[in-house]
Amino acid sequence: MPHTPLNIALIGFGTVGTGVARILAEQDDQLRIRAGRKLHLCRVVVRDLSKTREYLPAGVQISDRLEDVLGDESIDLAVQLIGGTDVAFDYAGRLLRSGKDLVTANKALIYAHSRELFEIASEHRRTICFEAAVAGGIPVISAIMTALSGNRITAIEGILNGTSNFILTQMLSENQSYEQSLREAQKLGYAEADPTLDVDGTDAAQKLAILTRLAFATDVPIDQMVCKGINDLMLSDLEAAASLGYRIRLMAMAKLNNGRLEASVQPALVPSDRALAQTIGADNIVTITGSTVGRLRLAGAGAGQLPTASAVVADVVDLAAGRAVHTFEAVLRLRSQQPVGILPQEQPEHRFFLRCLVDDRPHVLADVTDILGRHGISISSLVQKESRTSNVQSESARLIIMTHCVSEGCMRAADAELGALDCVQGDCLRLPVAD
Repeated sequence: MPHTPLNIALIGFGTVGTGVARILAEQDDQLRIRAGRKLHLCRVVVRDLSKTREYLPAGVQISDRLEDVLGDESIDLAVQLIGGTDVAFDYAGRLLRSGKDLVTANKALIYAHSRELFEIASEHRRTICFEAAVAGGIPVISAIMTALSGNRITAIEGILNGTSNFILTQMLSENQSYEQSLREAQKLGYAEADPTLDVDGTDAAQKLAILTRLAFATDVPIDQMVCKGINDLMLSDLEAAASLGYRIRLMAMAKLNNGRLEASVQPALVPSDRALAQTIGADNIVTITGSTVGRLRLAGAGAGQLPTASAVVADVVDLAAGRAVHTFEAVLRLRSQQPVGILPQEQPEHRFFLRCLVDDRPHVLADVTDILGRHGISISSLVQKESRTSNVQSESARLIIMTHCVSEGCMRAADAELGALDCVQGDCLRLPVAD
């Protein structure tokens, strides 16, 4: 075990970077024992030197030049905590080529450029760690790559975006609209000023794609998975689901289905007694099903300064102790594994929840059910409620339909015909039921 310090540079010193610096300083003795050597933060690179910092440990050199790290041969490890992909990819490649190992929390970077970065790291005998890129403080990557090594993973499902989960929880518990709950999430710092990637499903889909590479050695681009967000949900949808014994959650799922990989991120009805339905606020939960261990659940804070910083520091400790190099070598070996075929989006079968706002007049129900019947969609239950609201032009009725199991393709074909009916006001909402 080396006794020389591990010299660290932080690239980016925002919320998470500040948390990492605090943990390294405040838990110095404990980390030294766990790592087998001192973890020495010696440089920080920021974009704006004039910005006031709430915290900077004594003795740390701060600059706005990446070259100060690239040219410092004493630096062993770069912890890169900047967002985006273009600049982050450029920085990461340059750091690896300069002989630094790399820790990152940037899921967009790993989703978009992991293959190129892994090649660079392999060529220069460097290690990349990215535990904090998925599910914040929950050690899901470590679980897949180490703790569950004796398993063939058959399914992963969970909540991978805390912003969306907070909004859905807030809507139902506080009787708020989507817009009101989004503003509350922004006020509390759970949502960005531009929340698009969180609420349209992209953030969770990027994280799921990273997990599918590790668990199934298979790339699933977002355009090859069903990917939908929560921005079309109304409070009445959540209330209707609750009356049926369900909670609506933005569910990420990848599972083997007859030898092929089914992957999706979309709002789904989850039975209210399941752990996923009971995960509230900004928390995340991941359930991994393995061939020998069965179902393993990991839950906790999926974002925030200290939970994410905790995952970053865990990677730093693993690097210092010599464990991370072996894990990364295992990640690289996945490239030689035969990928799984991807199930076409139209083939998965589920029960579905369907909500349509329609004109309240004769024959409307017959028109809707006729379309469903012609596409082989059998109705399990149907509730029609009168709906007089200020945002519709005429008296209307809300149809809530639960179907029996049917393919995504059949439902898509029915969607198109339902949307063309003169009696349907706006778009119908369709959600899978995760029984």
